[in-house]
Formats: sequence, structure tokens, C-alpha cells
Amino acid sequence: MAFVFAFGAPGASAAESLRVTNAAVGPAGLQLEWESSETANAFVVQYQDALSDGLWRTPSEFGPFPSSALSWTDPGTTNASRFYRVEAVPASARGNVVAANLVVSYNTATLAFLFAAAGVPIVPQYNVRLYRIVYETVTPDGRKTTASGAFCVPEAASAVTLPLVSYQHGTITQTNKAPSSMDITTEAAVGVAFATSGYAAVVPDYLGLGQSAGLHPYHHARSEATACVDMLRAAVRFSATNGISVTNRVFLCGYSQGGHATLALLRELEWFHAGEFTVGACAPMAGAYDLSGVTANDFLSSRPKPNPYYFLYLLGAYQETYHLAPSLADLLAPPYNTTLPPLLNGNVSGSQINAAMPPNPLLILKPAYLAEFQSNPRHPLRLALENNDVYRWRPAAPLRFYHCDGDQDVVVTNTQTAVAYLHSIGRSDVTWENPVPGGGHGDCSQPSMLRAKLWFDSLK
Repeated sequence: MAFVFAFGAPGASAAESLRVTNAAVGPAGLQLEWESSETANAFVVQYQDALSDGLWRTPSEFGPFPSSALSWTDPGTTNASRFYRVEAVPASARGNVVAANLVVSYNTATLAFLFAAAGVPIVPQYNVRLYRIVYETVTPDGRKTTASGAFCVPEAASAVTLPLVSYQHGTITQTNKAPSSMDITTEAAVGVAFATSGYAAVVPDYLGLGQSAGLHPYHHARSEATACVDMLRAAVRFSATNGISVTNRVFLCGYSQGGHATLALLRELEWFHAGEFTVGACAPMAGAYDLSGVTANDFLSSRPKPNPYYFLYLLGAYQETYHLAPSLADLLAPPYNTTLPPLLNGNVSGSQINAAMPPNPLLILKPAYLAEFQSNPRHPLRLALENNDVYRWRPAAPLRFYHCDGDQDVVVTNTQTAVAYLHSIGRSDVTWENPVPGGGHGDCSQPSMLRAKLWFDSLK
């Protein structure tokens, strides 16, 4: 029998305590069942293969997240000695609009000028309105919270039914640079480019950015996905009450961190929300899809890193989510244990964090922690990375990857590994395009986006 711990919702009385009623191996896998007298609860399941792992993980197959069900089967798992915990959390109204307001509008003449200045070869077709939407979603552990994002709509919205597109942005450390800031020099511009071409464009901020509190859970796949799903829901609900007609067909794309988030979002939509949204096509770009393999090996290599702050950002986010140590400072060597943690406050740019770090980001770790990470395949940080790999599954939607082979920030082996795996399980139609042979991370972003948009245009 599996070892299972149960935790009632905070503040629950003894009568409302959560009780596990069954944990046994069945034909479909290890089956868990529980009961709770509190009907306003939802539930989260986490696991460890051994308590020595020191890391509670939420299985990607568990969902919708959190679940209102009173049972769950760990698919294909027959490890009766695995440890589980079932936790009750207050149920959330995911995707409910908390606030929405029109922030700015652009006419086609202004957009034509801005696009020309940025070298964007798109001819604006429609004036565009940019709304900031704040909506209800969940934290990495399933608790209620709010997040924000930009919703970019062509002014022709009242006359036509618009396809949806969700663009997942790249790495941002400053909350006021998130898409909902509506600064057209930031990644909100991608939503504007889609909207002026006849899409209703959703550009989520993710958790911890924009109008969302706390440290952004950087490269945490499940919360990237749930925040994006709920932003899509919020945009649809906002549209329904504001004279905007949208379909439930959605195109997905994202660059860098957004490539990782896009593949996580596709998985979440296909596994748990196929009745709400149909994915027309998906274009992940330059993402770290294989965190536990390619990305970890690259971290551990002696190759110079153009942006060492990525490692600190990920370490800080995983400390916050997985509790690798009592604090981030406990993982870091002097003087970095005092100089670096304050830089993850949402007000410091990536280049400023780079300036405070050594060129080899591994040098910020305590030597003993680094040595254990290098030698132990079950190291908690390795398990956290593995929990956020996003390519080992079989998607159904049309799928194209975009990644330049000279990328020194997110090495192209991430995409090659993902595509090879998908080919091995029967998705031989999945392709990888190299828009600028030899091009770097920055060189590749606009060409990749333009190619993905042309592909979407041919399908919409």
C-alpha cells in the first residue's frame, strides 16, 4: 500500500478534516481516494518516490488543477511504496474577471509608423484596443490568487468573429515590464501585431508579474499553463459581455521562456480543457523544453553564459515553489548569499542582475550544494527540473518548432531533443524551422514570430 498523508484546508475543524479512504494498485495504476465534509474545497495531490527525495512534486497528469474530484489514479504507476500527500485548498473560480479596463488604443497610421520603426513587415489592417484584464487563477500549489494580462482586440471585433491567439512572453524580471503595462516597446507589441491582423490576442503576464503578487515562478510549467488557460477564459468571458465575438479555436505561440510556457499550455489544454478550447496550431520558439537533461547539462558545462541571471531566477523560483532549503540564501556562497536574493524583488532588470553575478553562474552556489547537484541524479534541484520538462507526451495539434541553431542563451539541443522524441512516438509531421542559420537568441525572435504568424494566417 502507498504511504499517503492528508492535509485539511487551513482553519478547518476536526469534522472537516480530510481523510484518505483508499490507496491501492489497480489495473490503470495506483488509485487514491479520499473524502472531506467541506464541499467548498478542491484538492491537490503531490508525490515523492522516497522521502529522501526531499521534494514534493505535483504530477503533470493531475488535473484540472486543483481538482474537485475525490479520487485520482497515478497512471501507469505501480510503485506501492511511493509517498503521496493530498491537500485540501479553498476552491477557486478560475478565469473569473476581477477587473478589466481599456488602457490605450492605436489607429492604423500610428501602428504603421511604429512597425516601420521596429522593422516589422506587417501592414496594419485594423485599429487596435488594448485592455488590461485581472482575473482569478491559482498558485503552483493550487491556492486562489489573481493574475493579469493584455487583451488586444481589433476595432472590427463587433462585425466579425475573431480567432484567438495566445502569445506567451519571454523572460521578464521587472513586474512593470509585463505585457499588461501596455508599453508597445515590450512584448505587448506581439499581441498588437496579431490584433491588427484580425485576431483577438491574449498576452498573459504569468504569476508574479504585472498585477500579480509574489515572485514569478519562472519555468514552473504547471503555473505557466494554468495562468494562461485562465487568461484565455477571462478574455472569452470579457468578450461575451463587451460585444466582442471570439471563437473557441486558439493558436498558441511563445518565445524563449514563452516557448516552454507554450508547450506546457498546449499540454494543459489538450489534457484537461479540450471541451473549452480547440488548438488550431502551436508554435513553441527557442524554449528550454528539456530542463532536466539538455538545460541542466548546459548549466553544468564550462560554456560561458550570456545571461547568467537566468540561473539565479530559476533557482529563486524553484526555492519559492519547492522549498529546496530554508531560504535562497542558504543555497548561495558568500558574498552572493547576501547580494543576490534582494535583486529578485521585481524591480531589477536582467542586465543589472548579470552585473552582480560571475560569468559562470554555478559559482554562486555553495560548493557542497553544487557538488551534490553534479553527482546525485536524485538531487532535489534535478527532480524539480524534471517536474518541469514539457516535451515527453504526445500532442494532437499541428505543431512547429522555431529555433536558431546559433542560440547561446537556450541551446538548440532543447528543440532537437523535443522533436526527436515526438518523431519517436509517431508525430513525424512535427517540424523544426531554423529561421536564421547561425543566428543567436535575439536574432531569431522576430523572424520566428513572423513565420509562425504566416503559418497561423494560412490556417485561420
